[in-house]
Amino acid sequence: MSKVVDLFHARVVATLRQTLPATQVIDGDSELAGDLGIDSLTMLELIMSLEDRFDITIPLELIARVATVDDLVDTLKSSLLRCHDRSIA
Repeated sequence: MSKVVDLFHARVVATLRQTLPATQVIDGDSELAGDLGIDSLTMLELIMSLEDRFDITIPLELIARVATVDDLVDTLKSSLLRCHDRSIA
């Protein structure tokens, strides 16, 4: 894993830790709903927190595809790249 992906993963996990029990095991393959028990409202709160943290907007069509922590990290990365590309243009 690259340092950038490690950073995204660490920040996503840190944000998840704010809403989950301290003993909850979180890894890249953890399913947000199934393994971590994140419901739709908590998912929206998580997305809004990450959007605020990284100053981006994550499109709803991308959020709908997120099932695991790794999916969330990948979605965050692609949203950051998309926002960065727009700011350069």
